[in-house]
Amino acid sequence: MLNPRQIEAFRTVIVTGGVTAAARALHITQPAVTRLIHDLQYALGLRLFERRGTRLVPTNEALSLYREVERQFVGLERIESAAKNLREGRSGRLRIAALPTFNVGFLQHIVGAFLKEKPEIELSIYGSISSQVVEWVASGFCDVGFAQGPLDFPNIDVEWLPLVQSVAVIPAGHRLAAKAVLEPLDFVDEPFVSLEQSTQTRYRIDAIFATAGVTRLTRVETPLSMIACSLVAAGAGLSIVDPFTAAEYDGRGIVVRPFAPALKYDIGVVWATGRLRSALALELADKVRMAIAELARDADAGFANLPPSSSPAS
Repeated sequence: MLNPRQIEAFRTVIVTGGVTAAARALHITQPAVTRLIHDLQYALGLRLFERRGTRLVPTNEALSLYREVERQFVGLERIESAAKNLREGRSGRLRIAALPTFNVGFLQHIVGAFLKEKPEIELSIYGSISSQVVEWVASGFCDVGFAQGPLDFPNIDVEWLPLVQSVAVIPAGHRLAAKAVLEPLDFVDEPFVSLEQSTQTRYRIDAIFATAGVTRLTRVETPLSMIACSLVAAGAGLSIVDPFTAAEYDGRGIVVRPFAPALKYDIGVVWATGRLRSALALELADKVRMAIAELARDADAGFANLPPSSSPAS
């Protein structure tokens, strides 16, 4: 049987041009290289080198064999390079699942920059409600997910992202656009575009208005914030939506304003319990975390600059 070390010595002698240089490259002695070459010739039944003076010169058979050996070594080097790229997160495949509010544009902006940094990776994005996101990740169909809490599901681990808060969206030119922040009383006698009762945020919004004793004129319901923003831009009424969707529609027929009291969004990074987290998935999750933290800081700064009478209740 051929010894891989013999093949390596044979290739190195040809590449470096001699036994002495090959010994230095392989970090072994010259007699050891000579012995490896001798054993290889014996195993193959071929004369691979001829001695001319102090030099070993490869035979025609050796050169023919070298071409085949080199193809194999190039393949191994590619495997090593691919493994290194995977280890360092420069290549590979990443499958992401995210709730609809992320998929309006927020996540795509992050992914676009991510792909520019790592042009060798392959990436898939799937969008659905939070329970479906959890199922995709728990089953291994997706590597990482982003879903809204509560997330009391088996077989997953959750890392919570910085909290951000809902915003009010108003048709461009509406009288309320002159206000720095909107409160429940501002919605009296105003048509309202509401999220459907199937959404968690709808219940929390309803509770805020019930506490304030304000009854809204709900004209239309939708399960998606992007549809709500489009309806607001079309003049169907006011709405309260997540800041991710609002940021994508801001200036496209709507005006975005802070809403008080603060309604926080709890979004978590979802991982499958017990499954190894890839370097690519971890890096993307970090980028999402930083982007949300920046969004939260901007919102907090906006509230800090409001007059005392307009500041949200804590």
